[in-house]
Amino acid sequence: MRRERWRNFDFWLFGVVIILCFFGIVMIQSALAGNLEVSINSQILYVSIGLVFILACAFFDYHYLDSLANILYIGIILLLIALRIFGTAAFGSARWFRIGPISLQPSEFAKLILIVRLAKYFADHDNDKHDLMWIIKSFALDFGIVVFILLQPNMSTSIVMVVLWFSMIWASGIPIRSLVLLGIAGVFGAIGLLVWIFVSPETVPFVQEYQLNRVRTFIAPDPDARYGDSYNIDQAVISLGSGRLFGQGYGAGTQVQLRFLKVRHTDFIFSALGQEFGFIGAMLVIIVLSFMVLRIIHVARNAPDFFGALICYGIATLFFFQMVVNMGVNLQVLPVTGLTLPFISYGGSSTMALAMGIGLVECVACASEKKTEIV
Repeated sequence: MRRERWRNFDFWLFGVVIILCFFGIVMIQSALAGNLEVSINSQILYVSIGLVFILACAFFDYHYLDSLANILYIGIILLLIALRIFGTAAFGSARWFRIGPISLQPSEFAKLILIVRLAKYFADHDNDKHDLMWIIKSFALDFGIVVFILLQPNMSTSIVMVVLWFSMIWASGIPIRSLVLLGIAGVFGAIGLLVWIFVSPETVPFVQEYQLNRVRTFIAPDPDARYGDSYNIDQAVISLGSGRLFGQGYGAGTQVQLRFLKVRHTDFIFSALGQEFGFIGAMLVIIVLSFMVLRIIHVARNAPDFFGALICYGIATLFFFQMVVNMGVNLQVLPVTGLTLPFISYGGSSTMALAMGIGLVECVACASEKKTEIV
């Protein structure tokens, strides 16, 4: 039986993840540029744990998640509540649990649990009428986690979770009319929020002042400001532009090695790799990341059941959205969000959570043998 499961293990997907993780470690080592506060050994440890988890998932039946979904959902909400009491604060937000030398961010794992819970809901109610109540109930599940993420506050992760809900409700066959109405409501909601930020109060509920400044700086940057909120965005664009076609060389990027570019090993690692490896290197990274997303969609299309397919579609959305937003921030076409570049940015919780996502996809891929046996 174990040999049968390995036949369906997606080695292409696993290979791509290994390539991205290895490149991420190499790139982080360069981007640290002598920063003694961050150790590359921590990232190596997190990557190792993640890869072992992916392999272990080959022996796990993802259908167990159907019965565990409610427990996981309630458990992550309780954990987020505990985070409000015992969590470690940084940059005005309480997002981390400190366990010895390790910091864990529950919101990263909450994304996966939300995907599993929504997949269970949509699979269980696939034959129900896809009316307004069907939509409201699914959104209530999403908001049940989002509200505690907002309280941290963590706006970027909250947006990711709404995007996950929207993509999964679309994959579940929502009527086009309802989908259009949701899209229009989302657009008007975003416009209303922007008007609120610029016209009315100095603060917005669940949003920190530095987060408001990011949006204000993006929409109406101060052309005379050399430092402040726009400084790192300007450095990111300079880094990408100075990389030209083939880059300045590994470990030789001026903005990176001279530390003009801040948070270069996390949020702005795409700019760092763009400067050192140029347009060609950046495009290769985009191609590899895109191939990973396509492999996940391939597994979804061959999934044995709707539950497994929805899990894969949700994880594909998670990877694609984080990839696009991170690059958009570095290219100055989106406001700064704090979302990582999958498997390349430094981050323990993010790396392990994304590896778990790939592990769930491999669970579905290995179970595809059931579909083959019926045929």
